[in-house]
Amino acid sequence: MRHQASLISVIMPVHNAGNYLEDAVASILNQKKVTLELILVDDHSTDFAIENLTKELAQDPRFKLVLSEKYGVVAAMKAGFTHAQGMYIARMDADDISLSNRLSEQLNYLQRHPEIGIAGAQVKIISDSVIADGFILYEKWLNKLCLPEDIEREIFIESPIPNPTAFFRRDIYEQLNGYHDPVWAEDYDLWLRAHAMGIKMGKPAGILLHWREHEKRLTHNDERYDNKLFMQAKAHYLARSHHLQKRKVIIWGAGPTGTYLHDILVEQSIEVEAFLDVDPRLIGSLKRGVPVLHFSELNNHISAQDNTALIIGAVGARGARAKIRQALLDMGKEEGADFLFAA
Repeated sequence: MRHQASLISVIMPVHNAGNYLEDAVASILNQKKVTLELILVDDHSTDFAIENLTKELAQDPRFKLVLSEKYGVVAAMKAGFTHAQGMYIARMDADDISLSNRLSEQLNYLQRHPEIGIAGAQVKIISDSVIADGFILYEKWLNKLCLPEDIEREIFIESPIPNPTAFFRRDIYEQLNGYHDPVWAEDYDLWLRAHAMGIKMGKPAGILLHWREHEKRLTHNDERYDNKLFMQAKAHYLARSHHLQKRKVIIWGAGPTGTYLHDILVEQSIEVEAFLDVDPRLIGSLKRGVPVLHFSELNNHISAQDNTALIIGAVGARGARAKIRQALLDMGKEEGADFLFAA
């Protein structure tokens, strides 16, 4: 099948999107300066939101309605992709709003940067209710990660690309075989797989999507977004990454997060040789059979062991990551080579 070079195929899975759907659809069909098709995939909706779309939207020649035979967003994306004619594949959620320049900015970004395979976007989180502090901090963190090297540096902290902003070169999407259906979140899995394959990701400057926060979002209701499963995803891909080829691990953080990271890395046959911490109640003790050291002992420990262990920061407390990063930089460590973060 011959695909249209300038066409952007936007795939929008829909399952009971309610009153949000019309604005989401309109925001795509109102995109400026691009040629597009919107493939709306009905994931067994029962709320009649699709049927109640205005005639102006539903009869737009760029609008295609597809029924997913199987259940779930991954199956819906696969169903939508089989109908996609474009050389670019864009993701959109049925409860968000793309600004009118979203697709043109992402298209121009990929055309200016041929080395980048996936474009995300900066977002503004919106809600009909009060937005929790955690989401405000997540938005700020996401929007700082624009350069490929920023995303690579922090990809094991959290999902660095807001899923409804994803914009792929078609060959990259095919190379990744799209979204898989692991036990953890399918979008984070996709970014981790892309990272493992050396595919670069980046974002153009400027807010391009309003990301809606509400109680029915999958992140609140799908068990795959559980924090422990996120950590399992990190450990799975870390264990197979260049970071841990013939290297042991030192975990900064002997609390619950660090201990859980220890356990699942060990399950992946990665050896953890020490914990670092600042809690005087833990210093000098053994945790999971390995010593807990004060962070100031790190260089002496490494010299004594004559090793190149990877230091992984695993403290979830707010503000801890910045303090750990500065302490390690002050010791002469290089982020991405000597240390990285998983919390």
